[in-house]
Amino acid sequence: MDLINSMFGPHIDWKQVVLTAMTPLFLIAFAIEWQVMRGRGQRAPFNGKEIVANLMLGGAYQIFEVIAHALITAAAVAWFWQHRLIDELPVNGWTILPIFFAVELCYYGFHRGSHRIRWFWSAHVVHHTGKVMNMTTAMRQSLLYSITGWWLFFMPLVLLGVSPAVVFFLYGVNLSYQYFVHTESVGKLHPWIEYVFNTPSHHRVHHGRNAQYIDKNYGGVLILFDRWFGTFEPEVEKVDYGVAVRQPESHNLLVLNFHEFRDLFRDVFRAGQLHARLKHLVMPPEWTRDVPAAPANAASISRP
Repeated sequence: MDLINSMFGPHIDWKQVVLTAMTPLFLIAFAIEWQVMRGRGQRAPFNGKEIVANLMLGGAYQIFEVIAHALITAAAVAWFWQHRLIDELPVNGWTILPIFFAVELCYYGFHRGSHRIRWFWSAHVVHHTGKVMNMTTAMRQSLLYSITGWWLFFMPLVLLGVSPAVVFFLYGVNLSYQYFVHTESVGKLHPWIEYVFNTPSHHRVHHGRNAQYIDKNYGGVLILFDRWFGTFEPEVEKVDYGVAVRQPESHNLLVLNFHEFRDLFRDVFRAGQLHARLKHLVMPPEWTRDVPAAPANAASISRP
């Protein structure tokens, strides 16, 4: 515990502890996936440049999340915890399932917001830039998540008395589960499993830029909220992976991490009224605005 405290600070980011502990298992699962798909003669999902980019993005994400937690997230979360509205909720056999369900709901809100609010999309877009699907695609993560504020979506639970350690631990479990749905090696499962859980089939749809697949299937472990809130779409036609708006054609880590952030602020600083410019931060990624034409040069205006 002292070693963990020295790495993560007094307020441990259990999300990163879980993900770090799971990393060897992630790599073993990928090796098995590769062998299975190679045995089927399906090597297209295993583009070498994509895999290297995925692994490097995942490693950079892990390192930066630790740094961001020490500098920003821990203090922010501690403030919410100090101002919680209810005494600490006990974690036991009666409460763990409702808490898990609530974390899943928060994740659904975070994930849906990350697609429909450009400020959050500027980080999340990195995960969708891959044009093939294999388990390492799950590692394709952004350096900017903590800066854009992923943790804000989970703070309602902290205010309601759920310990940040519990929230982040369950979120880490949620993300660990999602690693295994980034694959083409598994087809559709039993209908009851497909109805309740996020499966590889459902998540392939989420990564599609086919018209009917865009902004669908936001669930982490469960697919129930998508069914209830109207964002579910079954896998029917072959998935075309990638970003529907401003797909970057690069494997450079800096380009992948910052291209949308750069474009976002380029749009914000374009000419126009301030309220219209700031709308770029909160509107969907595909939203655009008319920019006033530049005034004619005064010297070129003829005088009577």
